[in-house]
Amino acid sequence: LCLQIEVGTLAPRPKDPKTLPELGDTTAGTPKLQPPSSAVPPAPIPDQALPCCLLCLCLGSSVYCDDAELERIPALPPDTAFLYARFNRIGAVRAGDFSGLEKLKRIDLSGNSISWVDADAFRLLPSLQELLLPENRLTALPELPRSLVRLDASRNRIPSAGLRPEAFRDLKQLQFLHLSDNQLDFIPVPLPESLRSLHLQNNNIGTMHEDTFCDSQEQGQIRRELEDIRLDGNPISLSLFPNAFFCLPRLPTGRF
Repeated sequence: LCLQIEVGTLAPRPKDPKTLPELGDTTAGTPKLQPPSSAVPPAPIPDQALPCCLLCLCLGSSVYCDDAELERIPALPPDTAFLYARFNRIGAVRAGDFSGLEKLKRIDLSGNSISWVDADAFRLLPSLQELLLPENRLTALPELPRSLVRLDASRNRIPSAGLRPEAFRDLKQLQFLHLSDNQLDFIPVPLPESLRSLHLQNNNIGTMHEDTFCDSQEQGQIRRELEDIRLDGNPISLSLFPNAFFCLPRLPTGRF
């Protein structure tokens, strides 16, 4: 937090006028003012006395930049763990925007104009768990860190070609994958065993493979974690793929 500088007050005026020195009294103990010496530079203001954030509100390890008319990611304090920069004018995320922020756990960039993200913008963040990018203009996803638990890139313009091959296979901690309202034409497989919620509604998905959710070679498989699958709003008829759901605790939401 920024240091709070306390403003002092003037000393109280003595009640007895006789105690005040005469104007011509040279015996009073008032030191004479010395002109400043050019040889001695003024002491620098410590960093702690400067504002923590010039554009955002910083509270502990959280930085709030919502509705600040930002056009790029601002410089962040090194101990930032949670960034909220929603509803701005950010158009791109560069590789150096989060450089060195090893404590960063959550990035929320909802409601911006992001159309480009550098490949290494998020991949090198070792603590990142939540990446929220809904309501932007993305046509591709960058590489993602293996620490990710939640990814929301819904309401963008991402086609299947905008996903790297097997983009989510190594994300062993991923539990929530939300890619609804994009332009996907197939389900991005393989999906990690940790996944609990998959939202793909309102895309262009028209088919799937029987191994999309379950291992067809392992008939006794039960995938208990994956309970929430949204495929409604796609041109696919789920009744054509009955063997794709045998291991799930419940059927996907969609057209049968």
